[in-house]
Amino acid sequence: MLKKLRIVLAAVFFIGITLLFLNLAGVLQPWLGWMAKIQFLPAVMGLNLAVILGLVLLTLVFGRVYCSVICPMGVFQDIVSRLSSLRKGKALRFGWKKELKVLRYGVWVLYVVAIMAGVHAFVVLLAPYSAYGRMIQALMAPTHLFALSAVSAVVAILTFVVITALSWAGGRTWCNTVCPVGTTLSFFSRFALLRPVLDETKCRNCHLCERKCKASCIDVANHRIDCSRCVVCFDCIDNCSHGAISYRFAYGRKDAKENAPDGGRRAFMAAGAALAGGVAAKKVAVTAASVAAAAGVASAQGKKIDGGLAEILPKQNPERKLPLVPFGAGSLKHFHDRCTACQLCVSACPNNVLSPSSSLEYLMQPEMNYGKGYCRPECTACSQVCPSGAILPLTPEEKTAVHIGVAVVDYDLCLVNRDGVSCGNCARHCPAGAIIMVRKDPSDERSAMIPAVNEARCIGCGACEYLCPSRPLSAIHVDGRDVHIVD
Repeated sequence: MLKKLRIVLAAVFFIGITLLFLNLAGVLQPWLGWMAKIQFLPAVMGLNLAVILGLVLLTLVFGRVYCSVICPMGVFQDIVSRLSSLRKGKALRFGWKKELKVLRYGVWVLYVVAIMAGVHAFVVLLAPYSAYGRMIQALMAPTHLFALSAVSAVVAILTFVVITALSWAGGRTWCNTVCPVGTTLSFFSRFALLRPVLDETKCRNCHLCERKCKASCIDVANHRIDCSRCVVCFDCIDNCSHGAISYRFAYGRKDAKENAPDGGRRAFMAAGAALAGGVAAKKVAVTAASVAAAAGVASAQGKKIDGGLAEILPKQNPERKLPLVPFGAGSLKHFHDRCTACQLCVSACPNNVLSPSSSLEYLMQPEMNYGKGYCRPECTACSQVCPSGAILPLTPEEKTAVHIGVAVVDYDLCLVNRDGVSCGNCARHCPAGAIIMVRKDPSDERSAMIPAVNEARCIGCGACEYLCPSRPLSAIHVDGRDVHIVD
């Protein structure tokens, strides 16, 4: 019964989160958006203390059910492992393995150091929720594949290959050796009130539970379960025909102590120290040093033909003095401190404005480019789906009062006709009325008409840059603001 309940709940979370990443967020967000917001790392980066405490309490009571039910990467590994077990002779392919402490805690320490040092690329590579989101967008959302940078697409595919290979061969190997979230939760799960307990008096030493444990955490020879690695899948309970394993309150009995990873007082003290380290890690995560984003390389566009005669060159992303981050981000510091690079906003953006950065330092964090579209004032999709608080929710009315950048004109690129008059496309289409046509020489009535930008009115939406006919570089581009201005 417990196993069936776990499978149903895991399926609900897995399907719901997958649908969000498949760009159905505009339809499903009101019902499913909360699934993204209760993911561990987005909650930590977003300072969502209620979710963090809720997940910690959930683990202290039930064990690592987060890994087996809520985390989409965990459920994905279970699916791959299950498919692998269907092969002939592979149903009983696991066995007890000692904890790889050097690798497991070494990766966790490196992860904390990376957060402290601002090595964003390493942080986002190992974040399970974000990694799953990138995999889904690259492999299952072809309509959004063009929005991914080449680097992001390669990383997503390699992540898929590595996770699939590890799960196919070893079940939950990734969760219990590499995943920093799994390691953090393991500090709490070893003290869970409810956990699988192995009764030595009932055990017949058949090793069936051990050989079907995808976490490789059951040691039948010593009649113990390493609850720091157990993901509470209930497979062992379902497979034991002697009733030797039960999921129950684990304190107050001798066999409860025997299930501690190292046994007795020494295990308690060691786990207590790890627990303190886990709390410190979350403090580090939410106070990580601010970093500046670097402009990425825009995705290559296919060639277009104008009237079947003239080839139209694709737009190139200009060099910006400061990068552009979405409306609702507040500032570069706020955005880059809290973004987990899950790219849910990239999937949700209907205007093709957001794309992952190819910068190594800020690898795969979204940035705004106006080569394929512009940020329409009435659209607030990205702010509604962001689970970490990197982009705060905005209404369309609130968005019109926010200034994320300012347009800059390059008059050497501005297209003029034989009479010296600029095309004026930017002025005609500016939704904020920030661009007007003026005489290049006010004292000469025959002087060319050129665009001029009223910086106080420009909101940085990029309509001018996107609609400028100059190719490959627009004659007008938008530079970001370090701190967004709100009227």
